[in-house]
Amino acid sequence: MLGSLNNSSSSQDAEEAPDLQDHRPQSQAIHMRQLLIRCAELVSQSDFSSAHRLLSLCSNASPYGDSTERLVHQFTKALSVRISRLCSNLGSHHQLLSMMNINNDPFRPQVTVGPNALISPITTTTINTDDQIQSCYLSLNQITPFIRFSHLTANQAILEAIQVGQQAIHILDFDIMHGVQWPPLMQSLAERSNPPMLRITGTGHDLNLLHRTGDRLSKFAQSLSLRFHFHPLLLPNNHDPAAASNVALHPDEALAVNCIMYLHRVLKDDSRDLHLFLHKIKTLNPVVVTVAEREANHNHPLFSQRYGSEKKSWTLWVQKARTEERGTSGWRRGK
Repeated sequence: MLGSLNNSSSSQDAEEAPDLQDHRPQSQAIHMRQLLIRCAELVSQSDFSSAHRLLSLCSNASPYGDSTERLVHQFTKALSVRISRLCSNLGSHHQLLSMMNINNDPFRPQVTVGPNALISPITTTTINTDDQIQSCYLSLNQITPFIRFSHLTANQAILEAIQVGQQAIHILDFDIMHGVQWPPLMQSLAERSNPPMLRITGTGHDLNLLHRTGDRLSKFAQSLSLRFHFHPLLLPNNHDPAAASNVALHPDEALAVNCIMYLHRVLKDDSRDLHLFLHKIKTLNPVVVTVAEREANHNHPLFSQRYGSEKKSWTLWVQKARTEERGTSGWRRGK
């Protein structure tokens, strides 16, 4: 089982340290961060109209600016989406009426009032194509050590747990995404004197992405002359604790279960979903289970506390990325 990838003290240092590359006054950067913190507190208090008004003050932050602007841009977008989702489930009339006050301000997004009332998300720059998303993810994987470290460590644990001479290996990868973890492991297996048959079941909520990932891995395995099969497992609710029940098992396979940046999705206050998920995994009788998570307080009952933990964690990521990208601006452009 892998440990957490960063610690609170490092995150706190990254949160408080001035960004020497920022071109804005430090006081303005602090002000923008404070606005987002206050917005998260308002969301926690279900004061969505006030939270949305504060978000409108941060909506001009650029995803291509300095580290503060990038963080503000992403968290503004995330908070806006959360407000929209929460408002779409509101049923009390006084909350809906209070949100109508925003309509009087032409400079703020309007609110639709009705059975499905919601606040329109803040307009932000988005990445629309799958190729762009993959490019950004691969760039992040290249310039930050956290993802690569978790992948390489998990792969090593799998290789050590599965005996040499095992003829069939099955890897169940929860939320496989682009599958960038597996080429190094596939290469290590191909170098064995008697390479095993490798089967990967990759879960995800996007069937097209799963098929593209499977095609890439299949082509890579073919280049290694490695026997390989990929099985996509579509999970519309990608954090369904009962997902492991849908996995097809073969009696001659050694099973490895891979949970990289996944278990936090099944964290609840009463932990029943997590316990159910782990119980389902245990019934599969895997030879190894690999887990990696960022150190973040995902299951705190207060949203403002969860938000603060995430902001500190992602501040560290962006600061590390900025350090690695010195001398090039490709990461900012998503290239």
